[in-house]
Amino acid sequence: MNIIRFRQASGVIQLGAQLDSGETYVLPFNNLFDLLRTANAVSQSAIKWVEQYVQQGLAVNLTGEAIDLITPVEAPEVWAAGVTYLRSREARNYEATGGRLDASTFYDKVYDAVRPELFMKSTAARTVGPYDYVRLRSDSNWQVPEPELGLVLDSDGSIVGYTIGNDMSCRDIEGENPLYLPQAKVWSRSCSIGPAVRLVEAVADPYDLQINCLIFRGGYQIFEGIANTGQLKRKLEELVQFLKRDNDLFEGTVLLTGTCVVPPNDFTLEEGDRIEISITGIGTLVNEVRSQI
Repeated sequence: MNIIRFRQASGVIQLGAQLDSGETYVLPFNNLFDLLRTANAVSQSAIKWVEQYVQQGLAVNLTGEAIDLITPVEAPEVWAAGVTYLRSREARNYEATGGRLDASTFYDKVYDAVRPELFMKSTAARTVGPYDYVRLRSDSNWQVPEPELGLVLDSDGSIVGYTIGNDMSCRDIEGENPLYLPQAKVWSRSCSIGPAVRLVEAVADPYDLQINCLIFRGGYQIFEGIANTGQLKRKLEELVQFLKRDNDLFEGTVLLTGTCVVPPNDFTLEEGDRIEISITGIGTLVNEVRSQI
């Protein structure tokens, strides 16, 4: 079961449930964690609570209707993990050495270290949802999407669900100097999440999810990349435990877990490109690329 948020014609934000049968229903909440608390109060899983709510005829069926989707959770903070896949380490090394694939860098140390790389990626105000647009940074000439599995966390660090994230990245800025990482990663509309949160109990194995990324330009597909979360170097709980260390987590925090899909080194996004990122069971996150706000 997936949980979505959408904006009604009146402007009111509403929660919805997408059942695995393909039907979509309105839920009497506007926040995922209100649903989780309600289900917990009656000692039920969120899935069971929604199923009973639907079976009792209390939910409006939206199946087949156009829905104005927004971010599935209003994440107060989006964090990201780096160099969690071998492909990511290779790409970072290429940036840092100007193309010397045989060179060893600090990214190798991060890949093999006990402590993972974690950084603040975005806030609710900077994050966009499905079918909204992501923006190119004006002082970069080498920009790519980074398709990632996102963990939706409770304030205690519990993983309550999974979503899709696009961690937009400026490869030239990061490659110039690792201390420029915040500028290479954080700017307005540089992060998107959605289209839904797949509840944790609906995912049998989070290490067996396929990640697909398609990029279209002028109506033509110009890139396709495929990966699997089974290629992750680190465990999801390991990343969360480091994020929790001496840190305050907020309800709805999203932790992006790194990318294993990297376009060719001669590729950069352009105005008007369309990015489609799909992950097994969660759906497809679609964003257009613009160079201006």
